Amino acid sequence: MTIQEAIIHRHSIRKYKDEPLSEEHRNKLQEEISLCNTESGLHIQLITGQKDAFEGLLAHYGGFRNVHSYIALVGKNTPELDKLCGYYGERIVLFAETLGLGTCWVGGTYRKNKARYVLEDGEKLCLVISVGYPAEDGHVHRSKKKEDVSNITDHSPAWFVQGVEYALLAPTAVNQQKFYLNYQEPDQVRITTKSGPFSNVDLGIVKYHFEIGAGNHFTWKE
Repeated sequence: MTIQEAIIHRHSIRKYKDEPLSEEHRNKLQEEISLCNTESGLHIQLITGQKDAFEGLLAHYGGFRNVHSYIALVGKNTPELDKLCGYYGERIVLFAETLGLGTCWVGGTYRKNKARYVLEDGEKLCLVISVGYPAEDGHVHRSKKKEDVSNITDHSPAWFVQGVEYALLAPTAVNQQKFYLNYQEPDQVRITTKSGPFSNVDLGIVKYHFEIGAGNHFTWKE
């Protein structure tokens, strides 16, 4: 499965088979996480072998079953942390999908005394992502129209259209899709989002999706 196919087929999974990740999948995930950490300066960690991990980690969060493994999105507590965690977290999520694994972004209150992830000086936990073998198919969520989230027109370049289509498949907090993509000549794109819980995480996730759809035909305008 390609990353493009993973974007189309992925749905959030909360119920998993009662089995740990195989050594092969652990190694492949860890390799991808290491690459992301090197590129981003984050301290993302794969936590495995913890049966019912969320029962000890999450203070209040329902609907999960048989979570043996999760990914802790950790990094220096800077203004860019949430965007970086969204961008690289989604890169790992889609990589996991290509391996046949299920994932779910989880924002909540965490019991630090039950956690197995490590925080170095100045670091903060942003979010966690459950990962495992799916025991359900997941659910398709309603999506906004392309015109609701961009200044797309009949004359927009094909790469921009596809970028917007892929952006609409990005997971966002409570599926609100508050982002907006603005095409500006020559081949520049500006992305903005309304404020709200995890809005900057959403921004990072959407940016990654858009880049996969649009390819190298544009540059971001800050």
